[in-house]
Amino acid sequence: MSAVPSTRTVARTGLAVLSAAALALSLASPAAAATGTRTITDGGTTYNLSLTAPDTATATGQNITVTGSGYNPGQGVYVSLCVVDGAQGANKPSPCLGGQDESGTTGASHWVSSLGGGLPNTSPFGAGGTFSVRIHVKADLGGGNICGDTVECAIVTRADHTDTNDRKYDVHTPIDFV
Repeated sequence: MSAVPSTRTVARTGLAVLSAAALALSLASPAAAATGTRTITDGGTTYNLSLTAPDTATATGQNITVTGSGYNPGQGVYVSLCVVDGAQGANKPSPCLGGQDESGTTGASHWVSSLGGGLPNTSPFGAGGTFSVRIHVKADLGGGNICGDTVECAIVTRADHTDTNDRKYDVHTPIDFV
């Protein structure tokens, strides 16, 4: 029997090495982006609300960038990690990580508003109702609320304190913790 490997053996070995490299590359790449969308009509104008965030994060805590577009610049929104129950707009997303972080110490929420500015964790909408904000997320929201374990969580936008009961601006994008 020859000590030289057959062509078939070399091909199988090459395929195995290539497959292992592809798997390692996919595991090392940044988290894929999950997107939540919703279309609403408000004051005769139709808004195609969209929210994009990573679909996975580290359970112990991680800063993530959340982007949005198509929002109504006349209605401010909070961007946060919250417990969600049912479809978008069915129930107010709550509780949220960091609660009402008016001091800006947790970084767990961000207020996007054309009225805001100058306060911690606030920014105005960009052209076309866009925003890009960084928030800090972790699986344990406190009070026994553990995302993926005891409750379902999502990165959300919801109407700010000027119309807190308006569910039209609720947009959810799911997130899992690893």
